[in-house]
Amino acid sequence: MATGVDPITVVVVDDHPMFRAGLKTLVEEADGLALVGEAESGEAAAAVCGEVVPDVVLMDIKMPGGSGVEATRAIARQLPNVAVLMLTMLEDDTAVFAAMRAGARGYILKGSAPQDIIRAIRTVAAGEVIFGAALANRMGHFFTAGRAGEAHPFPDLTTRERDVLDQISAGHSNSTIADSLGLSEKTVRKNVSNIFAKLLVADRASAIAKARDAGLGEQAT
Repeated sequence: MATGVDPITVVVVDDHPMFRAGLKTLVEEADGLALVGEAESGEAAAAVCGEVVPDVVLMDIKMPGGSGVEATRAIARQLPNVAVLMLTMLEDDTAVFAAMRAGARGYILKGSAPQDIIRAIRTVAAGEVIFGAALANRMGHFFTAGRAGEAHPFPDLTTRERDVLDQISAGHSNSTIADSLGLSEKTVRKNVSNIFAKLLVADRASAIAKARDAGLGEQAT
């Protein structure tokens, strides 16, 4: 965390070169901020942060080569004093909520005014959090559900569909899921179809990606 008159050191992470360049310029020209690194993927972001240990990481939430959520989880585990501020095109509360669960201090929309992005950087560098009303509502739902033992990032799914999605996100086949949950493969297929419809995805790979962005299916280390 930045203290005294020292500048707030920032790493910028985004897979789009032009947008990343714009963020770099914004940071470089802002009073009290100092750009110390950049990366174009989540995997590279974790490596750069390990080298320079910034005060704040401006992290794109969705990137090839390791998502921003996965990178945030790694950074929060290895460098707990580094504040991660998520960047997102849309207020996708599922993905942003997953990022907050992974250890992010807040998020800001990519279309925000420059002064708002700078203000958000300073806010998380000071140890505070920043998020919108939609995420606040979702966090309230999560902790309320958690007290009842029902916490899950996709509240529209039934209990059975949640169990199946957990298995899908771990990479299990329908036959393995059927054996694990004591179901017929036909029942599993029906649940998989329902899950695709509720998650607004077209195939298994997309469902896995969305589930893993929400923190499901990852093996403990």
